[in-house]
Amino acid sequence: MKDFVSVVKERRSANKFVQGIEIPKEDFEEIFSLVKYAPSAFNLQHARYVVVTDPALKDKVYEAAHRQYKVKTASAAILVLGDTLAYEEAGQINEGLLNLGVFSKQEYDMIVESTVAFYRERGEAFMREEAIRNASLSAMQFMLAAKAKEWDTCPMIGFDPQAIRDVLQIPERYVPVLLIAMGREDVSSQRPRGYRKPVGEFVSYNGVGF
Repeated sequence: MKDFVSVVKERRSANKFVQGIEIPKEDFEEIFSLVKYAPSAFNLQHARYVVVTDPALKDKVYEAAHRQYKVKTASAAILVLGDTLAYEEAGQINEGLLNLGVFSKQEYDMIVESTVAFYRERGEAFMREEAIRNASLSAMQFMLAAKAKEWDTCPMIGFDPQAIRDVLQIPERYVPVLLIAMGREDVSSQRPRGYRKPVGEFVSYNGVGF
């Protein structure tokens, strides 16, 4: 695998892919085995992924993505979802630490109850925001892990959420966050990387200075 600095600097959004290349399932498994370490609030792991490689189904995703060429040529289209009801799994997620003796039964009950209350008290809008926030963290880790395996990606919000929900039969509890086109970039017409602001233009210390 590439070193981290190379991965960060070489990863860029691909707008066209080399057609006819298959991504081995083993590569997906290795990528997702790294994605699972992405941070999430209360360790609730809100992100869910639907990997579409079947050509006929990918054509339907292509239609739902307003017929964008990058989806047409990609080896896979990956829908990133956020679970708005992730807090309901707080008990299951923390059960392992209870069984290992890391948490006492009292600590376990308190953690589960406080996590559930935290979400329910803030309501549906907050649950949706949290689903998007945490799934986005996971999606970035996915794209970096993919690049480390020499696969190129492009995150997209240009799709019809309801159409893609219908195509992939997504339950209501999950909110579509991003569509990621993935494959081997066709660099024949690749443009130079776009302007990146100097650090001083977007970072200040101990107060707002930009």
